[in-house]
Amino acid sequence: MAAAAAAAEAPGSWRAAAPRKRRRSAARRPRGREAAALGRETQTEADRAVVLRRLQEAAEDLLLSDFWSLALETINSCLTKHLEQLKAPDGTLLEALGNLHLNSSPDESAVTPGAIPGETLVPGTCRWKCVCYGIGNFATCVIARYQLTFLLLFLEKCRIPRRHCWVYDPLFSQLEIGVLNSLGLTVLSENEEGKRSVDGEPTIFYMPHCGTALYNNLLWSNWSLDALSQMLLIGNSFQGLEERLLGRILQKNYTYIAKILKGLEELELPETSQYTDVFNDTSIHWFPVQKLQQLPTDTWAFQEEPDYQDCEDLEIIRNKTRDH
Repeated sequence: MAAAAAAAEAPGSWRAAAPRKRRRSAARRPRGREAAALGRETQTEADRAVVLRRLQEAAEDLLLSDFWSLALETINSCLTKHLEQLKAPDGTLLEALGNLHLNSSPDESAVTPGAIPGETLVPGTCRWKCVCYGIGNFATCVIARYQLTFLLLFLEKCRIPRRHCWVYDPLFSQLEIGVLNSLGLTVLSENEEGKRSVDGEPTIFYMPHCGTALYNNLLWSNWSLDALSQMLLIGNSFQGLEERLLGRILQKNYTYIAKILKGLEELELPETSQYTDVFNDTSIHWFPVQKLQQLPTDTWAFQEEPDYQDCEDLEIIRNKTRDH
């Protein structure tokens, strides 16, 4: 019955609801500025439809790929451990993960990729929030488009309502903001620089190919055993960062990443030739309580906000209205 209700509410494809057309009097036709504004509005709607169609095509492509099925297995493994840590109420663990099992054919899954089944969650099921930073210009960049498509499918599989997913990139165009709003996602208006706390709620951060400082800022904003244990991060491999950066650079510029390396578990997303440039060096990170408790006691004493004043090649766009 729940599945039927979800299907009934599903929009059927990733399209914005069409506004009702007003009847225009034959005696009055738009002139001058009014006609120009109407033309711009029509063009914007057409551009939005093109982007939504391309996202739909990317979803169909992704659902048929080996990468998607392998990625779901990795995600399923990590979320199972995370839910157990969060001590989800008895009997709700399978409900929360039910959508992640690959029992449906690709054709069946592709019928309603725009559905928002999160509304059908069983009462008591662990509810995640999701925050997405740095997805890029998906209207023009194929890599960003597939990363956004992955997020939309991930939300659906995890039964996270789109309105519970906050997205931000300082590079978003007005067209892209309009598309995200039409998809039901919540677009942030301020550049947080990754400095967002989980506020005691289980939160998944989706940050593919972001600057290292953004991950460091996120850790600083949640620098406690309780907050980190509520958090799950999909983004650049921390193990890869450790291997690429000199130890002294990591310790000096990205202190919180350096301190947490022994307090996390990391599972790499599968690498396939089809999406090498899209999901390369991407892992799921979570922070087991047992590992966090084994860190030196003075780990949590240092809580100074990162400033990056002496950091070269800072790969994030700063918020100019903030005091740094």
